[in-house]
Amino acid sequence: MKTDLLRTQMVLFDNSIIRLDYNPATDIMEVEYPDLHDYLLSEIKRSIDTLLDTMKHYDVKRLLLDSTRTIISVDDEQRREIATYLAAGMTMTRVQKVARVQSASASEETTAQNNIRHIQKALTLPFELQNFINKTLAVEWLIGKSK
Repeated sequence: MKTDLLRTQMVLFDNSIIRLDYNPATDIMEVEYPDLHDYLLSEIKRSIDTLLDTMKHYDVKRLLLDSTRTIISVDDEQRREIATYLAAGMTMTRVQKVARVQSASASEETTAQNNIRHIQKALTLPFELQNFINKTLAVEWLIGKSK
């Protein structure tokens, strides 16, 4: 029965850019990091705004960002701009923990790690941020089963 509670998710929002799944039993909102293409950047920002508004509305404390299938065709500066926009917006929510599931691509992950270091230097993040190699480890950390 307890595992059924962990699998109960509600779709709070879904468009061609992002899908927001929320599990009220664990207070985890899950979102796949959007594909980054230059022709979509303004739509991506609007979708991030929707994500942030939804986090505020549901008072989400735990966020799972899944980057495993993200396709990126923008330059490093545009990637950093989107990542910074998301992180800055999250500072205005009550999120406490953000778990990021890494990309399978080593080069993509190197750039992502550089962006995270930049964000941590540029912004004071009021939440914990950890990277994980898979979703299971990320969820366990979010709900407090691992450190």
